[in-house]
Amino acid sequence: MSYRILFYNESVQDEISEWPKGVLASFLRITERIEISGPNLGLPYTRAFGNGLFEIRAKGPEGIGRAFFCCIVDRQVIILHGFIKKTQKTPDKELRIARKRLKEVKP
Repeated sequence: MSYRILFYNESVQDEISEWPKGVLASFLRITERIEISGPNLGLPYTRAFGNGLFEIRAKGPEGIGRAFFCCIVDRQVIILHGFIKKTQKTPDKELRIARKRLKEVKP
């Protein structure tokens, strides 16, 4: 019973692939766990933002990366948006992008 990780579009995938090595490695380890066990990993790996929006919490020596995702039918996890976190609080702009894309992919 595995899950598939998909990206909202190619630019989301490209942006995340350009993250610093340590942060990207953390992201990849977490997505591997999601593929095997499902998206409900909980803290410190994932966190719910409400209304079907979740975040992957990747951390490396170079900083912190966040990737918003949602789950759709047939065990598919869609990575909606990713960014490198520079402040303690998640910026509203990043959250708005993720919520807009969530509305586009969720029926």
